[in-house]
Amino acid sequence: MATVHLRIGDLVWGKLGRYPPWPGKVVSPPKDLKKPRGKKCHFVKFFGTEDHAWIKVEQLKPYHAHKEEMIKINKGKRFQQAVDAVEDFLKKAKGKEQNLDGKGDSKGKKTPNKPLKILEEDDEDLSALKDPSEKDLTDSDPEPSTIERLGAGPGSGFKWESSPVKDDPHFHHFLLSQSEKPASSMEPISKRLKIIEEDTGSTSIQAADSTAINGSITPTDKRIGFLGLGLMGSGIVSNLLKMGHVVTVWNRTVEKCDLFIQEGARLGRTPAEVASTCDITFSCVSDPKAARDLVLGPSGVLQGIRPGKCYIEMSTVDPETITELSQVITSRGGRFLEAPVAGSQQLSNDGMLVILAAGDRTVYEDCSSCFQAMGKTSFFLGEAGNAARMMLILNMVQGSFMATIAEGLTLAQATGQSQQTFLDILCQGQMASTFVDQKCQNILQGNFKPDYYLKHIQKDLRLAISMGDMANHPTPMAAAANEVYKRAKALDQSDNDISAVYRAYIH
Repeated sequence: MATVHLRIGDLVWGKLGRYPPWPGKVVSPPKDLKKPRGKKCHFVKFFGTEDHAWIKVEQLKPYHAHKEEMIKINKGKRFQQAVDAVEDFLKKAKGKEQNLDGKGDSKGKKTPNKPLKILEEDDEDLSALKDPSEKDLTDSDPEPSTIERLGAGPGSGFKWESSPVKDDPHFHHFLLSQSEKPASSMEPISKRLKIIEEDTGSTSIQAADSTAINGSITPTDKRIGFLGLGLMGSGIVSNLLKMGHVVTVWNRTVEKCDLFIQEGARLGRTPAEVASTCDITFSCVSDPKAARDLVLGPSGVLQGIRPGKCYIEMSTVDPETITELSQVITSRGGRFLEAPVAGSQQLSNDGMLVILAAGDRTVYEDCSSCFQAMGKTSFFLGEAGNAARMMLILNMVQGSFMATIAEGLTLAQATGQSQQTFLDILCQGQMASTFVDQKCQNILQGNFKPDYYLKHIQKDLRLAISMGDMANHPTPMAAAANEVYKRAKALDQSDNDISAVYRAYIH
């Protein structure tokens, strides 16, 4: 049986997916959480976030030996906060050690940590390796006040019933999203839903914790279809599969389906076939034309709709397109729901999207487990078209805000001010947010890899302005921002991230 030179309590740098190397600590996992199949890994708690994860051995490095190297390659504010949290932790640990050394009954002896074995498939879970004489390793963890909590939401007080980290405020979504099967100690999903009725008639359904804890959910027994595997759709499908849903996928470029087939998805040959063989079919494509073509085109969804079949449009489109699609689907006896999502590729990957739904309320309820797998919160907004309106307003604000941030950065540079100092000041004030920090860092580093396509935010601005025209409502800020994005598109920035709007100001 293989062994590694890491022990419970050791500080490490862990690399998870697209995230940069992040400081963490090897800890014992909850008793109900089994090691992922086929992976030689350790269970790591990350500093400065609310995350835990199983991390492969090859993605771990000792903290102290690689500290300078890691600090050089990552300058983000949240990364620095994580490093600061590690230093706070070390100071506290050193203080406790000094206090223990001063006690005569200790006789200067310490119980050595035992090497942590890599568990094979049939072994007991990792917590069985913990030395019974050791205190709970989380006792000396940093207090919540020393770490900025990311993504804390209405349900951030979730507690494990039998876990060495049950009271740890940093216990969050990577944990169960990487588990093989639901934890047996979790409550039934019906007890974990919080339903809020408002005078407007809108309803919010959200998990008792950010929904990517969703290893606890009971997936629907309905067959799920998914059309469109772009930036958003890929993360959504991945999370549906992780949570045990039976999913059939289709994409215009069929090669994009391969990865999901390997993860257990089924392949649909046409949208019509997916709609006819699945109980609930989701679609997530780029714009109103693509959404219409998917339903009304050759071998389109409409040809596969039968009475009782459900179709859910997740694309961000205009209310008129939603009305048209709703009418044609229901005319065939189908059930229709719109459910555009607020978020980015990273939030999609993490199962932390915000879902805005409208249309058939019973479809919304039937999709409860799906929405919990893909998002942290979902809202039901009434009749079809309302979600499209709300989504366009949200993206109008986000797009205008991003253009203003880019304008501020370039004006700082033009007037001889430090852009980094501008960002540091901004992130200490009332406008501080993960969005501002990440997008500004992208700009300063010249990294415009798409998390949300610039061409899509420009499309949403255009649709929002049109919606304002129809309501005879002025949208001068959105109109000005739209012109800046059009300029960025003319500079070949369409397929870059929305933060690439910065380049419209420097050319």
